[in-house]
Amino acid sequence: MDASPCVKLKRQPQGVPVADDFEIGEAEVASTGVECRSLYISLDPYLRGRLSGRHLTGLISPGDPMTSETVLEVVESGHGFVAGDIVRGHAPWQHRMRLPPESVHPVDRQIRPASLALGVVGMPGLTAFAGVHRLLQPSSGETLLVSAAAGPVGATVAQLGRIAGAHVIGMAGSDEKCRWLREVAKLDAVIHYKREDLRESLDCHCPEGIDMYFDNVGGDVLQAAMERLALGARVALCGLMSQYNTDEPPAGPNPGLIIRARAIVRGLVVYDHEALRPEMEVSIQREIENGHLAYKEDISEGLETAPEAFCRLMRGDNFGKALVKVV
Repeated sequence: MDASPCVKLKRQPQGVPVADDFEIGEAEVASTGVECRSLYISLDPYLRGRLSGRHLTGLISPGDPMTSETVLEVVESGHGFVAGDIVRGHAPWQHRMRLPPESVHPVDRQIRPASLALGVVGMPGLTAFAGVHRLLQPSSGETLLVSAAAGPVGATVAQLGRIAGAHVIGMAGSDEKCRWLREVAKLDAVIHYKREDLRESLDCHCPEGIDMYFDNVGGDVLQAAMERLALGARVALCGLMSQYNTDEPPAGPNPGLIIRARAIVRGLVVYDHEALRPEMEVSIQREIENGHLAYKEDISEGLETAPEAFCRLMRGDNFGKALVKVV
């Protein structure tokens, strides 16, 4: 049997995951498909929902390999690919594998470093691009509030909103993240939600209400934002960081707040917007090259670091797009 090192789920996490919830084992390499080796593995908060069976992409059970978006190098020519091609696909956290040809997608050679295909020019970038241009549709002078604004999705949303002319307020939970949002991402205002009274800060920065809110966390932060929606507000519900590490979801916001503001609230699932990917790649790469959009990566080295890197992400200790560089 041809096998390769692989990260597997050892036991269902209780609360915030710990490294001992995972193990390094061996996984069989399929005999057919596109032969690849992993370069970068994407670590994403939604994976915690998969470990609890609360995500639309399905349950990861003990003994199963961890899987996520991955950038890979084609090892052997075939199936329309040439050895050395850089591709992306949903793959196990594993050194080598064979993937079904239909699940393997070329990475544009203009995307450099290739890790960006998992970050600002990948699924997080597509999430942000769709959220801003399809759901929120900012106009110049409107107020945009973004939670988890230093994360890969939030930071891109905030900067795309700024580029569109919105007055952008970001929320983050550390001095380093808040400083980056002010000095590098160039947001109009930043709220350190762990040090400031959230509602007082929102009243200060949004005296006329919130025209657009991009939510990555849910919970009380969502409630506080909903209490301050302006007439005709738009809300994009994307992430649920406040409940990924809990077994029971919290009570939701009062729908009366939505009705009072005549607000439009949309749930954002990135898979619905795949057709936007080519436009997103060109647009975001252009903004990066022009110096209008900044990004940050948090890269761990080696497959064996993946479990602890994922745990750091779920503790909120990372800064930037969480990735594992495999080779």
